[in-house]
Amino acid sequence: MTDLEYNYKGISTYSKAKGINNLVLAHQTEIEEVNNIPCFFWGSLTDPYVTAKCWTTIAKVVRSSFGPIPPSLRDPIVSAGSERLRFEGFSSCNGVYVRLDMKPEAIDGEFIANGTTNVDFNDPMLNALNAIQKNEKVTLAVGQQEVQVITSKAKVTEKKVTLPMRWIKGLTSVQLYLADMDLKFELNKIQTIQLFQSLPKGSVKGDFFITKRAGKFMFSTLATTDSVRIGGVQRLRLLEGILAIVDKIYIYESSDKQTCAIVAEFGKMQLLMAFSPDSYRGFSGEGNVLETMTENLPIEWVYGLNSLLKSNETFDPTMLSIENDIDFGTMDNLTSNLSSMGLLGYDLSEKAHFYRRLPFKTERILSLNPRLKNAKKLIDNEDIEIVERRAGYIEAKVKGSGVIHKVIIDIHSQRCTCDWFTAYQGKRGICKHILGVKMIVS
Repeated sequence: MTDLEYNYKGISTYSKAKGINNLVLAHQTEIEEVNNIPCFFWGSLTDPYVTAKCWTTIAKVVRSSFGPIPPSLRDPIVSAGSERLRFEGFSSCNGVYVRLDMKPEAIDGEFIANGTTNVDFNDPMLNALNAIQKNEKVTLAVGQQEVQVITSKAKVTEKKVTLPMRWIKGLTSVQLYLADMDLKFELNKIQTIQLFQSLPKGSVKGDFFITKRAGKFMFSTLATTDSVRIGGVQRLRLLEGILAIVDKIYIYESSDKQTCAIVAEFGKMQLLMAFSPDSYRGFSGEGNVLETMTENLPIEWVYGLNSLLKSNETFDPTMLSIENDIDFGTMDNLTSNLSSMGLLGYDLSEKAHFYRRLPFKTERILSLNPRLKNAKKLIDNEDIEIVERRAGYIEAKVKGSGVIHKVIIDIHSQRCTCDWFTAYQGKRGICKHILGVKMIVS
C-alpha cells in the first residue's frame, strides 16, 4: 500500500507504518479551512423557485422555537463541495433539524473549492427569496465570508457569523438518530396533502401517530404496530410552505420509535426535517454519541482524517479502514469522535455519512460532552472500583456525591443506581458512571 501524503498548513507528508497511527500533526492545536480561497461556488440555480421555497422553509425553522428558549437564531450552515450544496440548521430550541441537499443537477456553475460557512438569513434575503419567480435567473455565490444571491430585482449579501455552540452540539447528536432510522412510509403528492389536511389545529398535547388506513395516511392518537410516532406534532407545520410543490415525501423512524424524519423529494433536491422525541427536548441534549467514545484515541488521528476528507464527501468507514490499514473497532471510535465534533452528517436516502468540514479545537470533544469529561474525572480521581468482572458481566462501585452508585453491565443491558439513569433509562445516552466503567474496562 502506498504512503498517504498530504499538505496541511505547512505540515506535509507522513509515511504509513502503523496505519492511521502515523497521522501525527505536530504542535497542531486547531483545524482551520484548508484553503483561503474566498469563493467556494459560483453559478446559477436550475430550479430557482423550488430552491427559494426550500430556503424560506429553512429560514422558518431556524427562526422558530418550541421549547423554553425564545427564537433567536436565523443563520443556516452552508457547505459546498463534491458537486453538491447543503444548507442546514436547527430551530432555536434545537428540537427540529432541517437540511436541503442540492444535487448536482440543481446547480449550474463551478466549484472553485470546498468548504463551509455560516450566515444570517435576514429580512432582505427573505424578501428576495419570496419574490423569486419560476423562470427567473438566480445567481448564487458561496464563500468563506459570505453568501450572495442575485436575482433580476435584487442583490443580497449575507455575511459570515459565528456558529452557535448549541447547533454544534445538535450536529453531534442528530446524525446518530438519522443513521438509526428506517423508511416507514412513502407518500405521493396527493397522499401528502391529505395527510397534512388532517394535521391537528393549534397547539395540542400528547403523542400523535402517522398511520395508514385503507390506503390513506392520517394522524391518530392511537398507536398501531406500523404507525410512526410524532412528538410535538405541531412542529410539522414548518413543512406547509413546500407541500404544494413536493413530488413525494418519505417518512423515517428510529429503531426506538422516539424520533422521526420527513424527506421531501423535489427531483433535483431533497429537504429533510428531523424531529426530536418531544418539543421540550432538543437534539443537543442527547448523549447517544458517548456509547462508542469509551476508548481514548490520540486527537492526531482525528486530525489525520480531517485532512483527507472534503466537504460533502461520502464518509465510508469500511473503505477507510481497508485503504489505511485501520482496525474496524478503531474506525468506529474515530467515527464517533468526528461525530462528536459535528463533522459528520447522515444522508437517509443514500444510507451513508457525509463529511462536513468545520473548524474545531482539540478540546471540543470534552467541552461538548460534559458526561465524557466527568467520566474521565471519575477515572482520574480513582472513584471507580471494579467489584466483579467475568465473561459478559461487569459490576462496579462508583463514588458519587455522598453516595456509592452500583453499575452493572452485562450482555443484555447496562444500568446504574444514579438519578440520571433512573430518570431516562438510557434514552438520553449513558450516565457518566456507566461511561467511566466502560472506559476502564475497554
